[in-house]
Amino acid sequence: MSLPLALSEQGVTLAAGLSKTSDGEAFQFYVLGAVALLGALGTVFSKKAVHSALSLAMTMICLAMFYLAQGAYFLGVVQIVVYTGAIMMLFLFVLMLVGVSSADSLVETIKGQRKLAVLAAIAFAVLIMVALGRARLGTFAGSGPANAGGGNVKNLADLIFSKYFWAFEVTSALLITAAVGAMVMTHRERLVARKSQRELVEDRVRTGKRMTPLPTPGVYARHNAVDIPALLPDGSVAEDSVNATLQARTPVRDAVGLTAVTRENMAVPRQGEAPELENASTNGAAE
Repeated sequence: MSLPLALSEQGVTLAAGLSKTSDGEAFQFYVLGAVALLGALGTVFSKKAVHSALSLAMTMICLAMFYLAQGAYFLGVVQIVVYTGAIMMLFLFVLMLVGVSSADSLVETIKGQRKLAVLAAIAFAVLIMVALGRARLGTFAGSGPANAGGGNVKNLADLIFSKYFWAFEVTSALLITAAVGAMVMTHRERLVARKSQRELVEDRVRTGKRMTPLPTPGVYARHNAVDIPALLPDGSVAEDSVNATLQARTPVRDAVGLTAVTRENMAVPRQGEAPELENASTNGAAE
């Protein structure tokens, strides 16, 4: 007998011993299962790490909905708050701050890790098929006994810290090991020593770079958008007030005619523009 036929017959036998599923539960299972499967595929096949993280968060939310539908309210809330709300959001923030380019996936940090990953995936698939072929399920009990006698949270805590205590501790040790391993793998040795503040200032002076802070974008009391440049006292545009990346992406907007108004009303008189002021300053100096 072939393995697929044996699995199908085993599935029919197992399904016969289970209680009948209502139409609402079946609809919920198919919808959430399809969304969770799409999220898992998006996690694996997305080219950008941020998209993979968002797809994984979608799968986790679907799993939380499954927990809530089965009456495991504590696990459902923990799945959303801890895994989706804390761990995945922290992962997203790290990706956005540090950044992961597509070139990072072209370099193998461990030699031959791609071949090992393929072999491990095949072995895991065979293990799952064998486990399903030998599965034996009894009568479906539901979540009633698990929620009785103190509630779902109390019964779950009793099982974790009594029957499954060592499994819980081993899992905690594995998570700590994974966290330490991630920090070790992402650590980079510095090729040169970190420069002090004094050395940075000396480099600025030596190279002739700007010593003062850059002017902030926008015009006082009129516009404070980041794509509107500031105006200098003579009415000219301060090019350094708008970020260079923003200038390359979008055209810099004019301050809606304020350049001419500023030049007319607030400009500092230049040489040759106000002879009477020049004469007054000359006479004052002579006196």
